[in-house]
Amino acid sequence: MRLLGELAFFLLAGGVFSLLIWSTLEFLRSDENPLDDRLEDLGSQAMVATARTARFKTGDTGLGRFLHIVSLAPGAEDWLRESKRLLHRAGFRREPALGVYVILFLVFVALVLGGMARLQQGNTAFNATVAMGAALVVGIMLPKMILQRLVKRYRRKLEEALPDTVDLLGIVLGTGLALDQAMMRVSEEMQFIYPELATEFATVVMQVRAGQDRTTAFSQLVKRTGIEAIKSLAAMIIQSEKFGTSLALALKVYAEDLRKKRTRKAEEAVAKAGIKMLFPVLLFILPVLFIITLVPAVISVMRNMQLLGGGR
Repeated sequence: MRLLGELAFFLLAGGVFSLLIWSTLEFLRSDENPLDDRLEDLGSQAMVATARTARFKTGDTGLGRFLHIVSLAPGAEDWLRESKRLLHRAGFRREPALGVYVILFLVFVALVLGGMARLQQGNTAFNATVAMGAALVVGIMLPKMILQRLVKRYRRKLEEALPDTVDLLGIVLGTGLALDQAMMRVSEEMQFIYPELATEFATVVMQVRAGQDRTTAFSQLVKRTGIEAIKSLAAMIIQSEKFGTSLALALKVYAEDLRKKRTRKAEEAVAKAGIKMLFPVLLFILPVLFIITLVPAVISVMRNMQLLGGGR
């Protein structure tokens, strides 16, 4: 009983810590400063000739030095790059985001290992080793799974916002505004409805205003989001600007195509719902229904048989 209580406490602590990771990352989510990012990129490009052998990019702050120490471990540099990429795709692009994530990751792994070590007190060495290995795997995989879940949620929000935003962009372009002005106007209008995509549009505009080439700015947008629909949108805008075709008409057609795809996806989800509900119905609803309908009849028959047997 004591073991079950400790296990329940361990699972509860893990859930609370996972919620802490999520809430901390949500706190770190904020609008980017594209101008500062562009200036930083220009500065880093100017230093390439003198810093060819630079390792993982870290700052001079306490978190930067901490990340530099972590990056010295074997394989840690690639892990940091992958974690930073996932954080960016989840919308967490503030400078301290990676450092806070790494700290929470290490603390979580330590808590998982410590909790499992406590649970394995008095157990055999082999079983304790196996349990500690399983706890280490869980401690390493769970934060990444949470981060990947946040990436999927962010991408889903962008995909949901894309048809309406593209349609509005086409309408604004039809009024005679330039592309940058139209994107900034759409970003302002959509800030309270679709803040994620509005922020991405504003980031592209600010990067272009900071002197970056529009093709590069849209390429970075595609890399940040990793969404095929945004990649097609960026290619269409660049080609329309290059060949001088009507972008407003192309955006209208593209928005209609996105709406059709969203409708087909919704219809597909509805079609799959019946099959997905089959197993819960068979496992949970039908047995209860049989119990409710058959058990009273069985009890009544057994009582009647007892009465008949007693009468004899």
